[in-house]
Amino acid sequence: MLLFAKGHEKISLSENEIREAIYSSLSKLGYKKRVLAIPPDFTRFHSQAGIITRYLYQYYKEYLTDILPALGTHAKMSEHEIKTMYGDIPLELFRVHNWRNDLFTLGEVPSEFISKVSEGKLNYTWPAQVNKLLVEGNHDLIVSVGQVVPHEVIGMANYNKNIFVGTGGREGINKSHFLGAVYGMERIMGRADNPVRQVLNYASDNFAKHLPIIYVLTVVDKNEMGELVIKGLYIGDDYDCFKLAAQLSLKVNFVMLEKPLNKVVVYLDPHEFKSTWLGNKSVYRTRMAIADGGELIVLAPGLKEFGEDREIDRLIRKYGYKTTPEILQFVNDNDELKNNLSAAAHLIHGSSENRFTITYCPGSLSKEEIENVNFKYADLNTMMNKYNPGKLSDGYNTMPDGEEIFFISNPALGLWAHKDRFNN
Repeated sequence: MLLFAKGHEKISLSENEIREAIYSSLSKLGYKKRVLAIPPDFTRFHSQAGIITRYLYQYYKEYLTDILPALGTHAKMSEHEIKTMYGDIPLELFRVHNWRNDLFTLGEVPSEFISKVSEGKLNYTWPAQVNKLLVEGNHDLIVSVGQVVPHEVIGMANYNKNIFVGTGGREGINKSHFLGAVYGMERIMGRADNPVRQVLNYASDNFAKHLPIIYVLTVVDKNEMGELVIKGLYIGDDYDCFKLAAQLSLKVNFVMLEKPLNKVVVYLDPHEFKSTWLGNKSVYRTRMAIADGGELIVLAPGLKEFGEDREIDRLIRKYGYKTTPEILQFVNDNDELKNNLSAAAHLIHGSSENRFTITYCPGSLSKEEIENVNFKYADLNTMMNKYNPGKLSDGYNTMPDGEEIFFISNPALGLWAHKDRFNN
Protein backbone atom coordinates (compact mmCIF):
# COMPACT_ATOMS: atom_id res chain seq x y z
CA MET A 1 0.00 0.00 0.00
CA LEU A 2 1.52 3.28 -1.15
CA LEU A 3 0.13 6.27 0.76
CA PHE A 4 2.26 9.03 -0.76
CA ALA A 5 4.97 9.28 -3.41
CA LYS A 6 6.56 12.42 -4.73
CA GLY A 7 10.12 12.99 -5.84
CA HIS A 8 12.36 14.24 -8.63
CA GLU A 9 16.00 15.22 -8.89
CA LYS A 10 15.07 18.78 -9.89
CA ILE A 11 12.64 19.58 -7.05
CA SER A 12 12.88 20.33 -3.35
CA LEU A 13 9.94 19.64 -1.08
CA SER A 14 9.07 22.48 1.29
CA GLU A 15 8.40 21.94 4.99
CA ASN A 16 4.72 22.61 4.38
CA GLU A 17 4.58 20.00 1.62
CA ILE A 18 6.29 17.44 3.84
CA ARG A 19 4.01 18.15 6.79
CA GLU A 20 0.87 17.96 4.67
CA ALA A 21 2.03 14.72 3.01
CA ILE A 22 2.65 13.10 6.39
CA TYR A 23 -0.60 14.35 7.94
CA SER A 24 -2.73 13.29 4.96
CA SER A 25 -1.06 9.86 4.84
CA LEU A 26 -1.56 9.26 8.55
CA SER A 27 -5.19 10.33 8.36
CA LYS A 28 -5.82 7.50 5.87
CA LEU A 29 -4.75 5.01 8.54
CA GLY A 30 -7.53 6.02 10.94
CA TYR A 31 -7.48 6.43 14.70
CA LYS A 32 -4.45 5.09 16.58
CA LYS A 33 -4.08 4.94 20.34
CA ARG A 34 -0.48 3.70 20.74
CA VAL A 35 2.14 4.71 18.18
CA LEU A 36 5.83 3.77 18.11
CA ALA A 37 8.23 5.85 16.00
CA ILE A 38 11.55 4.37 14.84
CA PRO A 39 13.71 7.18 13.42
CA PRO A 40 17.47 7.04 12.84
CA ASP A 41 19.95 8.14 15.49
CA PHE A 42 22.28 11.14 15.44
CA THR A 43 24.67 9.43 13.00
CA ARG A 44 21.92 10.03 10.40
CA PHE A 45 21.34 13.65 11.41
CA HIS A 46 21.40 14.81 7.78
CA SER A 47 18.56 12.46 6.82
CA GLN A 48 16.03 15.17 7.76
CA ALA A 49 14.30 12.50 9.85
CA GLY A 50 14.39 14.77 12.88
CA ILE A 51 11.84 17.16 11.48
CA ILE A 52 9.65 14.28 10.24
CA THR A 53 9.64 12.77 13.73
CA ARG A 54 8.57 16.15 15.10
CA TYR A 55 5.66 16.12 12.67
CA LEU A 56 4.68 12.68 13.94
CA TYR A 57 4.67 14.01 17.49
CA GLN A 58 2.66 17.07 16.49
CA TYR A 59 0.10 14.85 14.74
CA TYR A 60 -0.31 12.10 17.33
CA LYS A 61 0.54 14.09 20.48
CA GLU A 62 -0.04 11.87 23.55
CA TYR A 63 -0.76 8.87 21.33
CA LEU A 64 2.90 8.79 20.26
CA THR A 65 3.90 6.74 23.28
CA ASP A 66 7.42 5.62 22.37
CA ILE A 67 10.34 6.75 20.19
CA LEU A 68 13.04 4.14 19.60
CA PRO A 69 16.02 5.50 17.65
CA ALA A 70 17.41 2.78 15.37
CA LEU A 71 20.83 2.56 16.98
CA GLY A 72 21.90 -0.80 15.61
CA THR A 73 25.37 -1.16 17.13
CA HIS A 74 25.85 2.58 17.69
CA ALA A 75 26.24 4.30 21.05
CA LYS A 76 23.05 5.66 22.62
CA MET A 77 22.12 9.25 21.87
CA SER A 78 23.00 11.89 24.42
CA GLU A 79 20.42 14.35 25.70
CA HIS A 80 22.11 17.08 23.66
CA GLU A 81 21.94 14.98 20.48
CA ILE A 82 18.25 14.21 21.05
CA LYS A 83 17.41 17.89 21.52
CA THR A 84 19.52 18.91 18.52
CA MET A 85 17.92 16.38 16.19
CA TYR A 86 14.35 16.14 17.53
CA GLY A 87 13.76 19.58 19.01
CA ASP A 88 11.13 19.93 21.72
CA ILE A 89 9.85 16.33 21.75
CA PRO A 90 9.80 15.29 25.44
CA LEU A 91 12.89 13.32 26.44
CA GLU A 92 10.81 10.82 28.39
CA LEU A 93 9.41 9.42 25.11
CA PHE A 94 12.81 8.17 23.96
CA ARG A 95 13.87 4.57 24.47
CA VAL A 96 17.38 3.09 24.08
CA HIS A 97 17.89 0.01 21.92
CA ASN A 98 20.23 -2.59 23.39
CA TRP A 99 21.38 -4.77 20.49
CA ARG A 100 22.64 -7.48 22.82
CA ASN A 101 19.69 -7.92 25.17
CA ASP A 102 16.37 -6.21 24.21
CA LEU A 103 15.43 -8.72 21.53
CA PHE A 104 12.59 -10.77 20.17
CA THR A 105 13.26 -13.36 17.44
CA LEU A 106 10.42 -13.38 14.92
CA GLY A 107 11.72 -16.32 12.89
CA GLU A 108 14.77 -17.74 11.17
CA VAL A 109 15.76 -17.48 7.52
CA PRO A 110 16.89 -21.01 6.55
CA SER A 111 20.49 -21.80 5.69
CA GLU A 112 19.41 -23.03 2.24
CA PHE A 113 18.24 -19.51 1.39
CA ILE A 114 21.47 -17.93 2.68
CA SER A 115 23.50 -20.41 0.64
CA LYS A 116 21.51 -19.60 -2.49
CA VAL A 117 21.80 -15.81 -2.28
CA SER A 118 25.49 -15.95 -1.25
CA GLU A 119 26.34 -18.16 -4.22
CA GLY A 120 27.31 -20.97 -1.87
CA LYS A 121 29.80 -18.91 0.14
CA LEU A 122 27.80 -19.10 3.40
CA ASN A 123 25.31 -21.58 4.81
CA TYR A 124 24.28 -20.31 8.23
CA THR A 125 20.72 -19.49 9.28
CA TRP A 126 19.76 -15.85 9.89
CA PRO A 127 17.62 -14.80 12.88
CA ALA A 128 15.02 -12.11 12.19
CA GLN A 129 15.52 -10.16 15.41
CA VAL A 130 13.87 -6.91 16.48
CA ASN A 131 13.67 -4.92 19.67
CA LYS A 132 11.06 -6.56 21.88
CA LEU A 133 9.20 -3.23 22.12
CA LEU A 134 7.98 -3.79 18.54
CA VAL A 135 6.28 -7.02 19.57
CA GLU A 136 5.41 -6.51 23.23
CA GLY A 137 4.62 -2.78 23.25
CA ASN A 138 0.98 -3.22 22.22
CA HIS A 139 1.27 -0.55 19.51
CA ASP A 140 -1.34 -0.30 16.80
CA LEU A 141 1.06 1.61 14.52
CA ILE A 142 4.84 1.53 14.06
CA VAL A 143 6.29 4.34 11.91
CA SER A 144 9.79 3.71 10.58
CA VAL A 145 11.48 6.90 9.39
CA GLY A 146 14.68 7.09 7.37
CA GLN A 147 16.74 8.14 4.37
CA VAL A 148 17.32 5.97 1.31
CA VAL A 149 20.91 6.43 0.15
CA PRO A 150 23.67 4.17 -1.23
CA HIS A 151 24.98 1.92 1.53
CA GLU A 152 28.01 -0.35 1.88
CA VAL A 153 26.26 -3.31 3.55
CA ILE A 154 22.84 -3.39 1.93
CA GLY A 155 23.25 -1.49 -1.33
CA MET A 156 20.62 1.13 -0.55
CA ALA A 157 19.95 2.08 3.06
CA ASN A 158 16.68 1.96 4.94
CA TYR A 159 13.26 0.33 4.52
CA ASN A 160 13.34 -2.93 6.52
CA LYS A 161 17.02 -2.45 7.38
CA ASN A 162 15.79 0.17 9.86
CA ILE A 163 13.82 -2.61 11.57
CA PHE A 164 15.99 -5.73 11.35
CA VAL A 165 19.36 -3.97 11.71
CA GLY A 166 18.47 -0.65 13.35
CA THR A 167 16.51 -2.43 16.10
CA GLY A 168 18.11 -5.81 15.49
CA GLY A 169 20.33 -8.05 17.54
CA ARG A 170 23.93 -9.04 17.70
CA GLU A 171 23.66 -12.24 15.68
CA GLY A 172 21.43 -10.81 12.96
CA ILE A 173 23.57 -7.69 12.52
CA ASN A 174 26.80 -9.69 12.51
CA LYS A 175 25.60 -12.19 9.95
CA SER A 176 23.98 -9.66 7.60
CA HIS A 177 27.11 -7.50 7.58
CA PHE A 178 29.31 -10.51 6.92
CA LEU A 179 27.06 -11.71 4.09
CA GLY A 180 27.46 -8.34 2.38
CA ALA A 181 31.23 -8.32 2.86
CA VAL A 182 31.73 -11.87 1.60
CA TYR A 183 29.49 -11.33 -1.42
CA GLY A 184 31.46 -8.19 -2.27
CA MET A 185 30.77 -4.58 -1.39
CA GLU A 186 31.40 -3.35 -4.91
CA ARG A 187 28.73 -5.75 -6.18
CA ILE A 188 26.24 -4.36 -3.67
CA MET A 189 26.79 -0.59 -3.35
CA GLY A 190 24.01 1.38 -5.05
CA ARG A 191 21.93 -1.70 -5.88
CA ALA A 192 18.51 -2.07 -4.29
CA ASP A 193 18.32 -5.79 -5.05
CA ASN A 194 21.15 -7.82 -3.53
CA PRO A 195 21.66 -10.81 -1.19
CA VAL A 196 21.41 -8.85 2.06
CA ARG A 197 18.18 -7.12 1.01
CA GLN A 198 16.77 -10.44 -0.18
CA VAL A 199 17.33 -11.91 3.29
CA LEU A 200 15.61 -8.96 4.97
CA ASN A 201 12.73 -9.15 2.49
CA TYR A 202 12.35 -12.86 3.26
CA ALA A 203 12.09 -11.96 6.94
CA SER A 204 9.53 -9.21 6.25
CA ASP A 205 7.38 -11.44 4.08
CA ASN A 206 7.49 -14.51 6.30
CA PHE A 207 7.82 -13.27 9.88
CA ALA A 208 6.77 -9.61 10.21
CA LYS A 209 3.44 -9.28 8.41
CA HIS A 210 1.63 -8.97 11.75
CA LEU A 211 3.61 -5.87 12.76
CA PRO A 212 1.73 -2.64 11.82
CA ILE A 213 4.73 -0.95 10.15
CA ILE A 214 4.51 2.09 7.89
CA TYR A 215 7.68 3.46 6.27
CA VAL A 216 8.39 7.17 5.76
CA LEU A 217 11.38 7.35 3.40
CA THR A 218 13.29 10.42 2.27
CA VAL A 219 15.79 11.08 -0.50
CA VAL A 220 18.11 13.94 0.46
CA ASP A 221 20.61 16.02 -1.48
CA LYS A 222 22.10 19.50 -1.49
CA ASN A 223 20.53 22.30 -3.52
CA GLU A 224 22.38 24.94 -5.54
CA MET A 225 23.16 26.89 -2.36
CA GLY A 226 24.64 23.86 -0.61
CA GLU A 227 21.66 23.38 1.71
CA LEU A 228 20.31 19.92 2.50
CA VAL A 229 16.86 19.43 1.00
CA ILE A 230 14.39 16.60 0.59
CA LYS A 231 14.13 15.63 -3.07
CA GLY A 232 11.71 12.79 -2.52
CA LEU A 233 9.23 11.53 0.07
CA TYR A 234 7.66 8.08 -0.03
CA ILE A 235 5.19 6.69 2.51
CA GLY A 236 3.88 3.13 2.47
CA ASP A 237 4.09 -0.34 3.93
CA ASP A 238 5.76 -2.45 1.26
CA TYR A 239 8.74 -2.91 -1.05
CA ASP A 240 7.31 -0.68 -3.78
CA CYS A 241 7.63 2.32 -1.48
CA PHE A 242 11.33 1.56 -0.99
CA LYS A 243 11.89 0.76 -4.66
CA LEU A 244 10.63 4.19 -5.76
CA ALA A 245 12.88 5.93 -3.23
CA ALA A 246 15.88 3.84 -4.30
CA GLN A 247 15.33 4.72 -7.96
CA LEU A 248 15.38 8.43 -7.14
CA SER A 249 18.37 8.08 -4.82
CA LEU A 250 20.42 6.56 -7.62
CA LYS A 251 19.70 9.64 -9.71
CA VAL A 252 20.34 12.09 -6.87
CA ASN A 253 23.04 10.51 -4.71
CA PHE A 254 25.13 8.55 -7.22
CA VAL A 255 27.91 10.33 -9.11
CA MET A 256 29.28 8.44 -12.12
CA LEU A 257 32.70 9.75 -13.16
CA GLU A 258 34.30 9.49 -16.57
CA LYS A 259 37.76 8.76 -15.16
CA PRO A 260 39.20 7.39 -11.92
CA LEU A 261 40.34 9.87 -9.28
CA ASN A 262 43.98 10.10 -8.24
CA LYS A 263 43.45 12.09 -5.06
CA VAL A 264 40.25 12.36 -3.05
CA VAL A 265 39.88 14.56 0.05
CA VAL A 266 36.91 13.83 2.32
CA TYR A 267 35.78 15.98 5.25
CA LEU A 268 34.03 14.36 8.20
CA ASP A 269 31.76 16.67 10.19
CA PRO A 270 32.98 16.37 13.81
CA HIS A 271 29.42 16.40 15.15
CA GLU A 272 28.50 13.33 13.11
CA PHE A 273 31.73 11.34 12.73
CA LYS A 274 33.63 10.43 15.89
CA SER A 275 34.74 6.89 14.96
CA THR A 276 36.14 5.07 11.95
CA TRP A 277 33.14 2.74 12.32
CA LEU A 278 31.15 5.65 10.90
CA GLY A 279 33.93 7.71 9.33
CA ASN A 280 34.91 4.91 6.98
CA LYS A 281 32.01 6.00 4.84
CA SER A 282 34.82 8.07 3.34
CA VAL A 283 36.29 4.74 2.16
CA TYR A 284 33.09 2.87 1.31
CA ARG A 285 31.53 5.59 -0.77
CA THR A 286 34.64 6.52 -2.79
CA ARG A 287 36.50 3.26 -3.35
CA MET A 288 34.85 2.64 -6.73
CA ALA A 289 36.04 6.07 -7.87
CA ILE A 290 39.68 5.99 -6.77
CA ALA A 291 42.39 4.99 -9.23
CA ASP A 292 44.80 2.15 -8.61
CA GLY A 293 47.73 3.78 -6.78
CA GLY A 294 45.56 6.75 -5.83
CA GLU A 295 45.18 8.41 -2.45
CA LEU A 296 42.28 9.08 -0.09
CA ILE A 297 42.82 11.78 2.54
CA VAL A 298 40.27 11.87 5.36
CA LEU A 299 39.99 15.09 7.39
CA ALA A 300 38.49 13.89 10.66
CA PRO A 301 38.53 16.56 13.40
CA GLY A 302 36.01 14.67 15.55
CA LEU A 303 37.73 11.28 15.36
CA LYS A 304 38.41 9.89 18.84
CA GLU A 305 37.84 6.11 18.53
CA PHE A 306 37.60 3.25 16.06
CA GLY A 307 34.46 1.41 17.16
CA GLU A 308 31.50 2.95 18.96
CA ASP A 309 31.14 -0.29 20.88
CA ARG A 310 34.04 -1.01 23.28
CA GLU A 311 34.50 -4.62 22.17
CA ILE A 312 34.39 -3.74 18.46
CA ASP A 313 36.87 -0.92 19.10
CA ARG A 314 39.20 -3.49 20.66
CA LEU A 315 38.87 -5.84 17.69
CA ILE A 316 39.56 -3.08 15.17
CA ARG A 317 42.69 -2.10 17.10
CA LYS A 318 43.83 -5.73 17.28
CA TYR A 319 43.31 -6.84 13.68
CA GLY A 320 43.30 -3.63 11.64
CA TYR A 321 41.92 -2.86 8.20
CA LYS A 322 43.51 -5.59 6.07
CA THR A 323 42.65 -7.23 2.75
CA THR A 324 39.66 -9.52 2.37
CA PRO A 325 41.74 -12.76 2.27
CA GLU A 326 43.58 -11.71 5.43
CA ILE A 327 40.38 -10.90 7.34
CA LEU A 328 38.71 -14.12 6.22
CA GLN A 329 41.73 -16.02 7.52
CA PHE A 330 41.53 -14.12 10.82
CA VAL A 331 37.85 -15.13 11.08
CA ASN A 332 38.74 -18.73 10.39
CA ASP A 333 41.48 -18.75 13.05
CA ASN A 334 39.92 -16.63 15.82
CA ASP A 335 36.68 -17.29 17.69
CA GLU A 336 36.43 -13.66 18.82
CA LEU A 337 35.98 -12.58 15.19
CA LYS A 338 33.69 -15.52 14.41
CA ASN A 339 31.50 -14.23 17.22
CA ASN A 340 31.67 -10.63 15.96
CA LEU A 341 31.12 -10.97 12.22
CA SER A 342 29.95 -7.34 11.85
CA ALA A 343 33.40 -6.27 13.07
CA ALA A 344 35.03 -8.60 10.56
CA ALA A 345 32.83 -7.22 7.80
CA HIS A 346 33.71 -3.68 8.83
CA LEU A 347 37.43 -4.46 8.60
CA ILE A 348 36.91 -5.70 5.04
CA HIS A 349 34.80 -2.68 4.10
CA GLY A 350 37.39 -0.26 5.47
CA SER A 351 40.26 -1.71 3.46
CA SER A 352 41.52 -0.42 0.14
CA GLU A 353 42.58 -3.99 -0.65
CA ASN A 354 46.06 -2.47 -1.11
CA ARG A 355 44.77 -0.77 -4.26
CA PHE A 356 45.14 2.83 -3.00
CA THR A 357 46.38 4.51 0.17
CA ILE A 358 44.13 5.81 2.97
CA THR A 359 45.49 8.69 5.05
CA TYR A 360 43.56 9.64 8.18
CA CYS A 361 43.98 13.06 9.83
CA PRO A 362 42.33 12.57 13.24
CA GLY A 363 41.37 15.09 15.87
CA SER A 364 42.23 12.93 18.88
CA LEU A 365 43.78 9.60 17.87
CA SER A 366 47.58 9.36 17.77
CA LYS A 367 49.87 8.57 14.83
CA GLU A 368 50.67 5.21 16.39
CA GLU A 369 46.99 4.31 16.81
CA ILE A 370 46.17 5.19 13.20
CA GLU A 371 49.14 3.32 11.75
CA ASN A 372 48.47 0.28 13.92
CA VAL A 373 45.13 -0.29 12.14
CA ASN A 374 46.87 -0.14 8.74
CA PHE A 375 46.05 3.45 7.75
CA LYS A 376 48.56 6.19 7.00
CA TYR A 377 48.63 9.22 9.32
CA ALA A 378 48.90 12.96 8.66
CA ASP A 379 48.63 15.92 11.03
CA LEU A 380 45.12 17.37 11.03
CA ASN A 381 46.08 21.05 11.31
CA THR A 382 48.62 20.77 8.53
CA MET A 383 46.20 19.07 6.18
CA MET A 384 43.27 21.34 7.11
CA ASN A 385 45.43 24.33 6.20
CA LYS A 386 46.39 22.73 2.90
CA TYR A 387 42.89 21.45 2.09
CA ASN A 388 40.60 23.93 3.81
CA PRO A 389 37.03 22.53 3.69
CA GLY A 390 35.64 26.04 3.96
CA LYS A 391 37.32 27.04 0.71
CA LEU A 392 36.88 23.86 -1.33
CA SER A 393 33.89 23.03 -3.50
CA ASP A 394 32.38 19.58 -3.81
CA GLY A 395 33.92 17.94 -6.85
CA TYR A 396 37.08 18.86 -8.72
CA ASN A 397 39.37 21.54 -7.29
CA THR A 398 42.72 22.83 -8.53
CA MET A 399 45.00 23.83 -5.66
CA PRO A 400 47.35 26.88 -5.76
CA ASP A 401 50.29 24.60 -6.57
CA GLY A 402 48.40 23.10 -9.51
CA GLU A 403 47.46 19.84 -7.80
CA GLU A 404 44.03 18.51 -8.78
CA ILE A 405 41.90 16.95 -6.07
CA PHE A 406 38.33 15.74 -5.77
CA PHE A 407 36.64 17.05 -2.62
CA ILE A 408 33.66 15.54 -0.79
CA SER A 409 32.17 17.52 2.09
CA ASN A 410 29.89 14.73 3.36
CA PRO A 411 30.42 11.12 2.24
CA ALA A 412 27.12 10.05 3.84
CA LEU A 413 25.17 11.81 1.09
CA GLY A 414 26.30 9.84 -1.93
CA LEU A 415 28.23 7.21 -3.83
CA TRP A 416 31.01 7.95 -6.28
CA ALA A 417 32.32 5.57 -8.96
CA HIS A 418 33.96 5.64 -12.34
CA LYS A 419 32.17 3.79 -15.10
CA ASP A 420 34.80 1.08 -15.63
CA ARG A 421 34.52 -0.09 -12.01
CA PHE A 422 30.73 0.09 -11.62
CA ASN A 423 29.36 -2.74 -13.73
CA ASN A 424 25.62 -3.35 -13.66
